[in-house]
Amino acid sequence: LEEISKMKEKNSAVELFKILISEQVQIYRRTNVVKSEKYSEIIQQAMNKYLNGMLTNEQVIEELLNLAKQIAAANAEGDKLGLTADELAFYDALTKPQAIKDFYENEELIAITKELADTLRKNRTIDWQKRDSAHAKMRMMIKKLLKNYRYPPDGMDDEVQTVMTQCELWTDNNDLDEEHNYKIV
Repeated sequence: LEEISKMKEKNSAVELFKILISEQVQIYRRTNVVKSEKYSEIIQQAMNKYLNGMLTNEQVIEELLNLAKQIAAANAEGDKLGLTADELAFYDALTKPQAIKDFYENEELIAITKELADTLRKNRTIDWQKRDSAHAKMRMMIKKLLKNYRYPPDGMDDEVQTVMTQCELWTDNNDLDEEHNYKIV
């Protein structure tokens, strides 16, 4: 990325940056709903400013380089918390609203995350999304687990949907992994 930022043809560098970062966001689109939304929004805002003449080539390259650094830091975040990449995606879903951290200690959020991931691993079924009974069972297990931890706090009921979306995304992609015998990296 540093080499690209030093290219003489700045328009080409911008396009190349956009492609590389967009590819990373595509990976998140299949694995982490919260980060996917966040990074897509940042790219879109930077490119809109660039296309509207509000940013120079150098400025948009700098913004995209900063985003690349944020993505790299986010990849290391799971290690700091002691979470796998899958678990970090659940953690991100649980903590999407910053206000959640006002209600829970980080250790509690990590415990919820690990139990959620473990519950899904133990109870997933192939093609769960095509079978209404399996889908309903999964949703009930997730809601029961969250209720045991009194998640979400009063007034944040819509946050359960973010967690459910992440669980469904995880289950869909892990079904795909089993069917095709490969892991999404």
